[in-house]
Amino acid sequence: MATDQSKAHHVGEWATLRHTSPEIAEAIFEVANYDERLAEEIWRQQGSDDVLLRAFDKTDQDVLTWDDKTVERKNV
Repeated sequence: MATDQSKAHHVGEWATLRHTSPEIAEAIFEVANYDERLAEEIWRQQGSDDVLLRAFDKTDQDVLTWDDKTVERKNV
């Protein structure tokens, strides 16, 4: 079973490879219940309100990226 630390490392690496903010990647995996196949599907949809709300709750930043696309807090 994966530890929280290994999950965090995997999610961080996954985010980097997809040019996506770590907060968004973490939120995607939470919504997908850490199922990588489902996480990939969610990522491809780009713009899940549930994911974006969770991601912005994790940071005080006003701008995050999803596949190199800018997402602003004020638009969520």
